[in-house]
Amino acid sequence: MKTALVIMAAGMGSRFGGGIKQLEPVGPNGEIIMDYSIHDAIEAGFNKVVFIIRKDIKDAFHDAIGKRIEGICNELNIEFAYAYQELDDLPKGIEKPAKRSKPWGTGQAVLVCKDIIKEPFVVINADDYYGKEAFVKIHEFLVENYTPEKSKELCMAGFILGNTLSDNGTVTRGICAVDENDYLTDVVETYEIKKTSDGAESQGNRIDVNAHVSMNMWGLTPEFVGLLEEGFVEFFENIKGDEAKELKGEYLLPIYIDELLKKGTVSVRLLETQDKWFGVTYKEDKPVVVESFAKLIADGVYQKDLFADLKA
Repeated sequence: MKTALVIMAAGMGSRFGGGIKQLEPVGPNGEIIMDYSIHDAIEAGFNKVVFIIRKDIKDAFHDAIGKRIEGICNELNIEFAYAYQELDDLPKGIEKPAKRSKPWGTGQAVLVCKDIIKEPFVVINADDYYGKEAFVKIHEFLVENYTPEKSKELCMAGFILGNTLSDNGTVTRGICAVDENDYLTDVVETYEIKKTSDGAESQGNRIDVNAHVSMNMWGLTPEFVGLLEEGFVEFFENIKGDEAKELKGEYLLPIYIDELLKKGTVSVRLLETQDKWFGVTYKEDKPVVVESFAKLIADGVYQKDLFADLKA
């Protein structure tokens, strides 16, 4: 079965200090976090790679990773494509608010793939390292469960909160509740979570470090993209006339999925992963991430020549 990896790489790293944080080298040969995600997805069985970027970073992106990954994909017989998230890529009949200057969020990002994605897919953030287990579990779920008739059965990687915290600042996480069959029932967006000496807290409230959290890693279906289009129209209906939302409001993938969940339109199976997440949220995170990849290589999780094992 054809399955795709969709990487959302259109965002700029505001907290990182103005650079394109997705393109920061972290591996021994200049690899960036995306390289490891692509490796893990291909190893798990995904056989198509789609980058969502903006046209204004196309050249920098192509030089940093696109050209190289396209070559690797060609060697491994993996399909490769770009999709472009642009501010004015809007549903028919909707005009861009005059003062709006940035794209519309992760929901729009996935929606721009509508003419490219014809198979079940996993969608991830470009600047997050997810580990291998989640890719394997999501791929298995999609292959075993997907049919057009079951297109509203989705899944997500459920990370352990304690495995996703930064030593250098607070984070926002979607804390998940599930039923007895591990189907998602609720996601509570929780802000300013920080490590403490005995766990974690958010705005003075103690948080269970063993709680499951969403890191925006979803297993979705091509039919779901059609739902996203309907939701984008609704999003504009809801913000119409609200200048603040027209200026900065975002159509966010987890929020829309939660809305569909509450309506009973979709189901979402939480697939637990014990892998440690890391990413360059803050500039101070980079040395830790570099050290983490060095340890993974030393432990034999990856080869120094990252894709050599897939080419063997």
